[in-house]
Amino acid sequence: MPTSTLADDVADTLNALEAALDQFKTTRPGERGDRQPVHVVYGGAHLFRRDTAARLGALARRSLGEYAGDAFTFARAMGLPGADALRSGETEAAARARMAADPEAMRSEDRPTWLALTVYDRVRDKLEREPVEDFRLDFEDGYGNRPDAEEDATAVSAAEEVAAGLAEGTLPPFCGIRIKPLEGALLQRSIRTLDIFVTTLLERAGRLPDNFVVTLPKICVPEQVSTLVRLFEALERRVGLDEGALQFEVMIELVHGLFDQHGAFVLPQLHAAAEGRCVAAHFGTYDFTASFGVTATHQRMDHPGCDFALDLMKAAFAETGIWLSDGSTNIMPVAIHRAGAGESLSDAQLEANRAAVHGAWRLAHYHNRRSLIRGFYQGWDLHPAQIPARYAACYGFFLEGFDAAATRLRNFIEQAAKATLVGEVFDDAATGQGLLNYFLRALACGAVSLDELAVTGLREDELRTRSFLRILEGRRGA
Repeated sequence: MPTSTLADDVADTLNALEAALDQFKTTRPGERGDRQPVHVVYGGAHLFRRDTAARLGALARRSLGEYAGDAFTFARAMGLPGADALRSGETEAAARARMAADPEAMRSEDRPTWLALTVYDRVRDKLEREPVEDFRLDFEDGYGNRPDAEEDATAVSAAEEVAAGLAEGTLPPFCGIRIKPLEGALLQRSIRTLDIFVTTLLERAGRLPDNFVVTLPKICVPEQVSTLVRLFEALERRVGLDEGALQFEVMIELVHGLFDQHGAFVLPQLHAAAEGRCVAAHFGTYDFTASFGVTATHQRMDHPGCDFALDLMKAAFAETGIWLSDGSTNIMPVAIHRAGAGESLSDAQLEANRAAVHGAWRLAHYHNRRSLIRGFYQGWDLHPAQIPARYAACYGFFLEGFDAAATRLRNFIEQAAKATLVGEVFDDAATGQGLLNYFLRALACGAVSLDELAVTGLREDELRTRSFLRILEGRRGA
């Protein structure tokens, strides 16, 4: 048998390689398996109340009822896939009767109608059940610069409302605050608000809400991130929180926050400076495009400058476990005409209101869907009437490709890591986790149910592992 001593000759090099690979795995452990919210709703901290999520849901439902009272109007207003192919003249009642008689036939033979009815029903259910997934109490742009005594009082009252919501079970699944930037004249104010809010919240509630985060805006140097880490450490010690309990999001919203003065890429430095406390990176569309020199008329989510920054975020934070979020649509779906006391709007004014809301919905749906296609599974909503468009985009996105993806995953699982061919799409082992993540995200946001996921061939206990490798290992060991 031939012998080889080549590895022995470079033992030190191989040891260094192993150490480097271990370090790489530490910094790039892969995507997290826990739930990521599909949006974050922003609102001024001074406006937050314990029942804010429920009130936002009521406003979203009212907007939906007023401007899209049926599934077909909804589908056309949003621009759902296939909406332009809906049967002309068919009533929703007739379509629902066809669907009730043979849902699978409609699903396969009249996909646009099935999608319109299904998405509409699930959006309405979501707005009743869990209208807001994530909410950020804003002490920055949504609050403004106010006298110290006023912001101190707001920090206390907002924390008390969060504590009350925690006690009453009315908070959304994710929540947090956005502080002011850690720079210049705002530095001390930002620290003071963080201190007062967290201290008051713990005094009133005794603990942090689940999935609580602090959002750090206007980052231009990694030292702002490392400073927040030191502030968190000091605050945790003082109030008795476990080490690492406080976590944060970074905002990428300045061109000079991408590269430093020497041309070095800053985003990986932010990750390193966070020391494991950064859970997400959010893109600030309008601050970024402004710093990019784009005039206000052309500041929009699909501007090429935004794509450039978002691609850099993807590259910097890939496989780190840091969630990514796109920004917001700044055209609100609101009426342009309002009736005064004792007055009523003309037919022309009502139609103008309808056109304005539908136009804003279609734009938001387009932006949200575009983000999903580009692999950004979260974005910002700034008005309750935007929330229906968020869920419409998510549900349409996941349901549109559900059947083909289910077939691919089922075939893949059945052949236990052997390559499969479905139509013209070739699968190899590297696609397994990506396919699984698709269904996990669809399930988490309410686009599909556990019962519907049975067609993938996965059991509920296997889905709960959130790991394709573990599923395969379990199947092979069975």
